Amino acid sequence: MNRREAVSAVAVILGGTVVGSSLFLSGCKQQDKKGSPTDFTADEIALLDEVGETIIPTTDTPGAKAAQVGAFMKVMVTDCYEEKNQKAFVDGIAALQTASDKKFGKGFMSLDAAQKKELLTELDKEQKAYTKDKKAEDPSHYFRLMKELTLLGYFSSEVGATQALRYVPVPGKYEGCIPYKKGDKAWAT
Repeated sequence: MNRREAVSAVAVILGGTVVGSSLFLSGCKQQDKKGSPTDFTADEIALLDEVGETIIPTTDTPGAKAAQVGAFMKVMVTDCYEEKNQKAFVDGIAALQTASDKKFGKGFMSLDAAQKKELLTELDKEQKAYTKDKKAEDPSHYFRLMKELTLLGYFSSEVGATQALRYVPVPGKYEGCIPYKKGDKAWAT
């Protein structure tokens, strides 16, 4: 075996390990997507930012809009959710607009803060009832998905972790029991 063959063999072995067996066996071809339903528009991302801002508003710390939770939701729904939950989420955006039109006669983005909160509180009650009676194979309620993604996106963002939570970039030693005073922020690290 010469040097070139040895390097090729090592590259194949390491490449197979890094790429993973399923990708290695199925090849590197991209799946065809025909007009994916999760191709969110800029208006839909702005709507998701507003939903997030209603859930986690700006107070003495930045709100969910500052963490760009709308763009985070798009990535998570597109890349991580099963098809049934993707469909529920996408259909939920339209359902949210319909609920807003039905209750207030205008779209969610046109509502004032109190109206947005009132609508989302009703949707939260609706999702709790749905989740209580949901079967395992049923998709999650769209508002539950939006709420969970808002929390995850906000508290895992730089804004949420460093300004809403206590953050130490390089923590010291592990201390299993740290005194907690009422009103202290939770730890991000």
